[in-house]
Amino acid sequence: MEARATHRFLRMSASKVRVVARLLVGKNVTDAMGVLRYTPRGAVPPLEKLLRSAITNAEQKPEIDTESLYVKSIVVNEGPTLRRYQPRAMGRATRIRKRTSHVELVLDER
Repeated sequence: MEARATHRFLRMSASKVRVVARLLVGKNVTDAMGVLRYTPRGAVPPLEKLLRSAITNAEQKPEIDTESLYVKSIVVNEGPTLRRYQPRAMGRATRIRKRTSHVELVLDER
């Protein structure tokens, strides 16, 4: 049995989130929390919250042993891009892209 958690429209680019997500795949849940605690990246707080949510989702299913959970997969996809404009010299404007991402975390038993 597996447990899932998703975080949609995370206001961070998918490439920045993937750097931290790659560190977690295949690790035990307690090891993954330890890795997140000592990783100095901006993507850590949302991923830590997502991991806690997935653990809580697993606790709701009586057939899952929460002691043997590991991170089976993390999928980070791009979400919609918010487009803004910044005024520049001589009446021009530059586009600012505020990127978002969708993250799906899957936990499974060993």
